[in-house]
Amino acid sequence: MSGGAVLRSGARVAETTAGGLDGDGPEINRLEVVAEVRAAFERYERALVERDFDTLDEQFWDGAPVVRFGIAENQYGPEVIGAWRRVAPVIHPSRRLSNTVVTTFGTDFATVSTEFRSDVQPGLVGRQMQTWVRFPGGWRVVAAHVSTIADEG
Repeated sequence: MSGGAVLRSGARVAETTAGGLDGDGPEINRLEVVAEVRAAFERYERALVERDFDTLDEQFWDGAPVVRFGIAENQYGPEVIGAWRRVAPVIHPSRRLSNTVVTTFGTDFATVSTEFRSDVQPGLVGRQMQTWVRFPGGWRVVAAHVSTIADEG
């Protein structure tokens, strides 16, 4: 990618490039695709904090290979992910995101990574990674990973 990352709408977005490292890959970070993925991610975040289970279920792919690795659990398949959501601890409203990076590859594949902090977990920083794919019904998370580490900052 040329020139590094720039800050747009609170999220870091790498500058658009015509292709992969060798110039023959997919277009990276087409602005309108980044905007679509960012909107889907922000909708997901609202649903997470508000415990809007229908929206969370909708935003995860309903295919059997969907995976979510949490802080202390591994979930395989949409039914297991949906069931876990309903018994998961409530997300504290003090949750704050930082260093959110949206990267798109072509028009149908993207990753989103972010860090999160909360007043109820001082000294910890959470990390969240999601792989998003555009399906006929819209953008869906096909794989997710959440973890925490000591906050060095």
